[in-house]
Amino acid sequence: MKIILFQPQIPQNAGNIVRTCAVTGTDLMMVHPLGFSTHDRWLKRAGLDYWEGVSVSFIENLENYLENQQASFYFFSSKATTLYTEVSYAADSFLIFGSETSGLPSIFQEKWGNRFVKIPMKPKVRCLNLATSAGIALYEAWRQQGFM
Repeated sequence: MKIILFQPQIPQNAGNIVRTCAVTGTDLMMVHPLGFSTHDRWLKRAGLDYWEGVSVSFIENLENYLENQQASFYFFSSKATTLYTEVSYAADSFLIFGSETSGLPSIFQEKWGNRFVKIPMKPKVRCLNLATSAGIALYEAWRQQGFM
């Protein structure tokens, strides 16, 4: 399984997601431009020594990347109508999360609207923290795989 962060802005979130990836055996991909340097001390601090156990890679163009993939993928968005628990994840699924400040571009919704899922929240609340959302989603997908 892979977590994809679309143009992440906050290094501490990415660092915390690295820790979640490390304990679940999940790869992490980040789409440029990033809102921080990969040498940022807050990024390193949040990820502690977990960086060494995680495959981290970078993507320049997510749309092109997804068009050339065979794996299933899901976008997590507060604007979706399908709950994240209502889809079946495969062992090679990509879980895609938008930027903390601007979310995901509308082109993805227009092109792959049926692949948008949401984590339920109370009405009139903005959104969950990115690292929290990634953890919730990843553990549901992993649970569906029998934690293998």
